[in-house]
Amino acid sequence: MLDDKKLKIYAGRRRRNALALCLSLAAMGIGVFWLMWILWDVVRLGAGGLSLAVFTEMTPPPMSANGGLANAIMGSASMVLLAILAAAPVGILVGVYLCEYGRRGSFPVIVRFLNDILLSAPSIVIGLFIYALLVKPFKGFSGWAGAAALALIVIPIVVRTTENMLQLVPDSLREAAYALGAPKWKVVLMVSLRAARAGVLTGGLLALARISGETAPLLLTALSNLFWNSNMSEPMASLPVTIFRFAMSPFPSWQRLAWAGIFLLMIAVLLLNVLARTFMRHKS
Repeated sequence: MLDDKKLKIYAGRRRRNALALCLSLAAMGIGVFWLMWILWDVVRLGAGGLSLAVFTEMTPPPMSANGGLANAIMGSASMVLLAILAAAPVGILVGVYLCEYGRRGSFPVIVRFLNDILLSAPSIVIGLFIYALLVKPFKGFSGWAGAAALALIVIPIVVRTTENMLQLVPDSLREAAYALGAPKWKVVLMVSLRAARAGVLTGGLLALARISGETAPLLLTALSNLFWNSNMSEPMASLPVTIFRFAMSPFPSWQRLAWAGIFLLMIAVLLLNVLARTFMRHKS
């Protein structure tokens, strides 16, 4: 009697497990289906619009059949690079403080809480904050404001990644360095950060991939520009904003350039994610 009861319980568990597995596979199939459909449309419509003019000519006026995305690509690269260079060191230093110096106390708890809020904040809210801070007081949109908005998105990502990677470093490595008489700063620099360097770099690459496609904060800060502009104090074109404007337009030439820009952006983000996974695999 007892064996029959156990067999019934076991059979019920197998049925529930099979049902859960089928539902999980169905959910995965639905997600993969839409993802492949999106990728197919991007490759089909975007790759066909690629040409040398996309990289060498500026964005065209309406109704023009000629033009490219050179100024938008340059503007995006400038603001993204500036944001990473400015924000990554700040995020790494904050992450080092939280893991190495702020494991106890109320202040690190507050910093982690604020970082979590900033990490989950909508990007348009960050863009609105920079608009009120840098655009409205100086009465003009600028590339500096766009880079500042992107930097605020980078900082919490790098902070979280740096802290998590440093927490994976065994305390025995730190204790061995202390036993040899190494000071705290040298242990952090030569032991902890060196052991976690691949993970920290991966966090920077993931942040770079995140801000490469941001549109909302740039609409409120850098705005856009139809012409070549290397002056960060003036409105500056960017690839995501140009894609947004051109995709919403009724002109076929602009729509073709928008698909080409989407394809370039997708390839860039894909390469950054592949690099990040390569570094993580090398670390493990």
